Amino acid sequence: MPKASSFSRFTRGVRHTTRAFISTKHPVLVHIVPMRRCNLACTYCNEYDKTSDPVPIDIMLKRIDKLAEFGSSVITISGGEPMMHPEIYEIIARIRYHGMIAGLISNGYYFQPDKIKKLNESGLDYLQISIDNVTPDEVSKKSLKVLDGKLRNLAEHAKFKVNINSVVGGGVANPDEALIIANRARELGFSSTVGVIHDSDGLFKGLTERDKEVYYEIKRKGARSYARWNWFQDELVEGKTYEWRCRAGARYLYICEDGLVHWCSQQRGTPGTPLLEYTRADMDREYHTEKWCADTCTIQCVHQVGHLDAWRDPQISVADYNKKKGIGLSKETVKQVLGEQ
Repeated sequence: MPKASSFSRFTRGVRHTTRAFISTKHPVLVHIVPMRRCNLACTYCNEYDKTSDPVPIDIMLKRIDKLAEFGSSVITISGGEPMMHPEIYEIIARIRYHGMIAGLISNGYYFQPDKIKKLNESGLDYLQISIDNVTPDEVSKKSLKVLDGKLRNLAEHAKFKVNINSVVGGGVANPDEALIIANRARELGFSSTVGVIHDSDGLFKGLTERDKEVYYEIKRKGARSYARWNWFQDELVEGKTYEWRCRAGARYLYICEDGLVHWCSQQRGTPGTPLLEYTRADMDREYHTEKWCADTCTIQCVHQVGHLDAWRDPQISVADYNKKKGIGLSKETVKQVLGEQ
């Protein structure tokens, strides 16, 4: 797979975005986990373990092929630490083979020049690294001091887009370090974003006044293309709820290492259906039904996808959806329901 040029990435992105506005019948963004194991143990993280094996490559390729059948636009590989998977380059190449956009979320520890060049060759489109602090502490080792050499490697060799995400909120000892991280990202020619730490359900935990000041300063300095898509956080930062239509399970899918479809990384188990058994009827249900956790959700990728359909198709409860579809009803009741419509 030849490496992508910036222009080809842009045109493919425009094409996929246009298609997402035209049709609601396919996933726009999928997060897929090929490896739950991680080389780190950040205390706030509930998305890793220290012992599990990588998903065998033949199984990973089947899952990617299934997502291509659904017409998925963007596949982002996450973990755990996905760069620990021995066939990570083959996974990326399979995504690109199907014409889908290939992304990667990593802790940043594995970006030696030879690995970066292999990522170029496999066709990776974008990379996101989250950096939590400047100096390692008991909470996180994803630190600028540790990773700066890897960032310089990326600046020199990467042909794909790189975004550095910093965070504010509970567990971050010094919010001003997020500013240092964001400034360093821009010095190296990367884009930068800021996230808000959430609890184990993906819900907002609250910010101090200094957290808020840092959050807004990073947003002002960040790439405008990103700022346009995370305005939902502004409402949460100010202590408000954000009313939106979460399309997780339909327009956004989270596929765990066991191959199950979940709403997101923080709502694992719902619906918990095997990807290879997942159907368009399942996606229709999740597209049209409400999510209990939506009002104070901070999962940025799900929100960004939700913006595409914010103006159409109001959601209803699962009970009302089942009644509308005649699910769990007798034939006689279904006839009565249809007769009322």
